[in-house]
Amino acid sequence: MQAKVVTVGLGYIGLPTSALIANSGIPVHGVDISQHVVDTINAGKIHIVEPELDKAVAQAVQDSFLKAGTTPVPADTYLIVVPTPFKGDHEPDISYVQSATEAVLPLLKEGDLYIIESTSPVGTTEKMMALIFAKRPELEGKIYLAYCPERVLPGNVMYELVHNDRVIGGVNDESTKKAIEFYKQFVKGELHATNARTAEMCKLTENSSRDVQIAFANELSLICDKAGINVWELIKLANKHPRVNILQPGCGVGGHCIAVDPYFIVSEFPLESRIIGKAREINNHKAFWVAEKIKEARKEFQLKNNKEPKIALMGMAFKPNIDDLRESPAKYVVQRVLQDANEEEYFIVEPNITEHKIFKLTNYEEAIEKSDIIAFLVAHKEFYGLELNENKVVLDFCGVNK
Repeated sequence: MQAKVVTVGLGYIGLPTSALIANSGIPVHGVDISQHVVDTINAGKIHIVEPELDKAVAQAVQDSFLKAGTTPVPADTYLIVVPTPFKGDHEPDISYVQSATEAVLPLLKEGDLYIIESTSPVGTTEKMMALIFAKRPELEGKIYLAYCPERVLPGNVMYELVHNDRVIGGVNDESTKKAIEFYKQFVKGELHATNARTAEMCKLTENSSRDVQIAFANELSLICDKAGINVWELIKLANKHPRVNILQPGCGVGGHCIAVDPYFIVSEFPLESRIIGKAREINNHKAFWVAEKIKEARKEFQLKNNKEPKIALMGMAFKPNIDDLRESPAKYVVQRVLQDANEEEYFIVEPNITEHKIFKLTNYEEAIEKSDIIAFLVAHKEFYGLELNENKVVLDFCGVNK
């Protein structure tokens, strides 16, 4: 069955998107540089953890609507869903987007639709358009180019890909309309038309807004610690106000979106993005502060008990109930605490993964039982309602013991 859609990138967004499109009856050819990923998907299995994704991929592969490979094939629509990491001093790196574009460039033909879904700095779609037309000038005015960012929540991706509204911005009106027609085939949420630059900025704005709101909560937690106030109770009471909705503090901010995207704005508009930049500083500092708090508790235990403590570090994912450790502040905390470890014993806990290439993992129940100091870093569901011995030192940085 000839592919109608090529998706370049089969990660946390690319694979669910590919499976969704394929299960809508549209033949999809997914591309990834990892042969392991390709082989796993072609076997009808998945290499990441996401509810319902395994069923969707298995069905799509069984019905022959989803295939994977390491190189693109001819199609009518090309989706670019690759990472956009940092380089240098938090400068956005669009080299993966460019490489993916160059990979599909020889296959493009008149009437094709090219869409970037990767989170990108403002102007990226236009840069890729210039690249395409510089190398394939005969396509100018004859293909459609657009930007459409995802806005899904890990752990609920398969539902939100279908039901969330999408912002779709083309390089011209014709491209916007063409892209909307494409997404209408499998998205039930409302499709909002705009231009490419606005769509790019919209994605960055959404995640920067979340980052600023979390920074406020994290800053409150620092203030409350000094003031001797329970920050969880404070926020609960403040949120009784009909127009106040303060988020919950934590170890910082992680993941491939909220901890990254604000830098795309700050990098390009450093003088104008003062609140956004300061929020990034606050959220990064919170992880450092948490690590120092654990070290202080360690020293206090040593002085008080004249022995080295056993310490449980509870959680490494960037948010509750997922296996994703990308940009995780909890993982940073674990690394920083272990950097100057002495004779004390540590239990590293992450219930959503079975092994880690650096850290030896411990079952959470065993860690709770054996430890003297328990530091809750991520609010995983397993950590709520645990019976904790009153002799243990409990450091709750995520509100599971509030």
